[in-house]
Amino acid sequence: MTPETVMTLGRQALELTLVVSAPMLLTALLIGLLISIFQAATQINEMTLSFIPKLIGMFSVLVIIGPWMVSMMLDYIQSLFSSIPWLVG
Repeated sequence: MTPETVMTLGRQALELTLVVSAPMLLTALLIGLLISIFQAATQINEMTLSFIPKLIGMFSVLVIIGPWMVSMMLDYIQSLFSSIPWLVG
């Protein structure tokens, strides 16, 4: 196995990690931003106010986009396992 192959596999794994985690992270970011704007406008300084909306939002995104995330990870794992003989040989 050459260093270029290792770098390619690492790059693909990092790209997949970013693509799969982006919907959840963006959801948490947007909900947190909306809650903080609401808190600034109403001067409510409750730290636990954003917890429940983030939890509900991330759960709904996981339900909606979860099958796509699983299929992306399965495709990568299957291609990785199918390339093992080529990588070792």
